[in-house]
Amino acid sequence: MIPLSAGELDARLRELLAEDVGPGDVTTEWTVPADARARGRLLAKSACIVSGLPVARRTFALLDPALGWKNEAAAGTEAAPGATLAELEGRARALLTAERVALNLLQRMCGIATATRRYVRAVAGTGCRILDTRKTAPGLRAFDRIAVADGGGSNHRAGLYDQVLIKDNHRRLAGGVANAVRRARDRAPTGMKIEVEVETEEELRQALSAGADIVLIDNQAPETVGQWSTLARHSARPPWIEASGNMTLDRVGAYAAAGADAISVGALTHSVEAADISLELEVQPT
Repeated sequence: MIPLSAGELDARLRELLAEDVGPGDVTTEWTVPADARARGRLLAKSACIVSGLPVARRTFALLDPALGWKNEAAAGTEAAPGATLAELEGRARALLTAERVALNLLQRMCGIATATRRYVRAVAGTGCRILDTRKTAPGLRAFDRIAVADGGGSNHRAGLYDQVLIKDNHRRLAGGVANAVRRARDRAPTGMKIEVEVETEEELRQALSAGADIVLIDNQAPETVGQWSTLARHSARPPWIEASGNMTLDRVGAYAAAGADAISVGALTHSVEAADISLELEVQPT
């Protein structure tokens, strides 16, 4: 699943290649014969959850439309150290020039998918979902969201346009939770969810009274999340409950057990530990 059209994906990848290549890959062009061909494999050097291989493939193919590609590992599967993620062949210069951009995206995406899988496992059996956030590197959000989904997580709103999320600054500038929710409700199209972040029980009660669809309980202890979740679910129109605030792997289980329907984890994408993946090439016999 790539949340970009084919044209959008190519445009994004061409921008990334242009940043790296500039007026030319001097090392490759000055050392590798123009007619040389190579074959190789993408090799996992650390254990990881697979994500991003279609993106990597397209990166190489933009520089070599006749790229050969086979034995691609399925997205979401576990790869052990030493596993081959895909095999490829093509013009040697094209493979070398595209290598860094392809690997940067692939390593980042596998790293995000791997971290997401750990969080998903930490809340297994509770019914709680792990969500990503908008804390992504500019320009890479679409790729980050793919990786979260490949890791078994769920995507939160894509941007500022597809869901209302009223946070602390919105509340203050709008004159409180109730005013902010009502104003958003007056403008939101049918079907668009309205979420509001609350930090006190009074703000929670205002959100419930105003008819928020989702309540985001931020920076509270699991016990408080449990108490507020119970209060919310006994309201006339029970909302969905999301918990957030410095969520770490050792804390999410307690919040899931407390009754959160979902936990948003900024660390999935703002503190990425890239997977270790290499491209091993050799001369392709003619």
